[in-house]
Amino acid sequence: MSKNIKKPTILVTGANGQLGSELRMLSAESPYHFIFTDVDDLDLTQRESVLAFFKERKIDYCINCAAYTAVDKAEADSDLAFKINVLAVENLAMACEQSETVLIHISTDFVFDGRSYLPITETDEPCPISIYGQTKLEGERQALTTCTRTIVIRTSWLYSTFGNNFVKTMLRIAETRQEVNVVFDQIGTPTYAADLAKVMIGMIDFGVAGGLIEKLGIYHYSNEGVASWYDFATAVFEEKYVQIKVNPILTSGYPLPAKRPHFSVLDKTKIKSVFGISIPHWRASLRICLSKMEN
Repeated sequence: MSKNIKKPTILVTGANGQLGSELRMLSAESPYHFIFTDVDDLDLTQRESVLAFFKERKIDYCINCAAYTAVDKAEADSDLAFKINVLAVENLAMACEQSETVLIHISTDFVFDGRSYLPITETDEPCPISIYGQTKLEGERQALTTCTRTIVIRTSWLYSTFGNNFVKTMLRIAETRQEVNVVFDQIGTPTYAADLAKVMIGMIDFGVAGGLIEKLGIYHYSNEGVASWYDFATAVFEEKYVQIKVNPILTSGYPLPAKRPHFSVLDKTKIKSVFGISIPHWRASLRICLSKMEN
């Protein structure tokens, strides 16, 4: 980047989560200027604070990783889930619209009911079956209707070297148990947060080059391939050479407060064609993540 060209400023909200942490790692080698915030720095549910934050700074891009992600707790705590996943998004989108900021908002496969057995495209009709899914869908709608410069990225089964996630849970279980039960009738695709973080930086590269405005809208992103949670767990143990028995069970054998989509494989055709990217297979990315955990 030329020294005469102003570095774009990128705000990352929810910066202490898995995706925000991966973006922080990438920022060390990026030519762009980053601002990382979490709830202690900027409470997105406070509209005036959000508007004032944007007025005091020239923010070119905002990547919203902030979300209420406790899927089961949301069933009993719908007010808080709505506050974070809907109201906060509306506030952020309003600030982005007033500041002519491009908003990149992260959503989820939980906006679908999972009753189809074909990969889900961006034009398929959402139909959430949980409070979490409902609030994430409404958050998408707030982002798209409030800010005219919005990209929504739906992703699935996120994991990373950071935070709490399925991979770390499986490895922790293996330290004390000889076997584990994992559902096999929920099908989707694991997503390595570091891969998604790179894609979003790539989108901003398009913006810096002046080619992002015509690419606004909804996109689906996960790693390539298909897996059940049973397959995912088995792969984690195989890659780590962990000897543990993995028992496949039905969802009905492991009841939880929130319903999960049984099939939520995302079709990535649009994001691959529009942005010219290739996506790694989930197993290859899992191998990289586990190697980083070791180091």
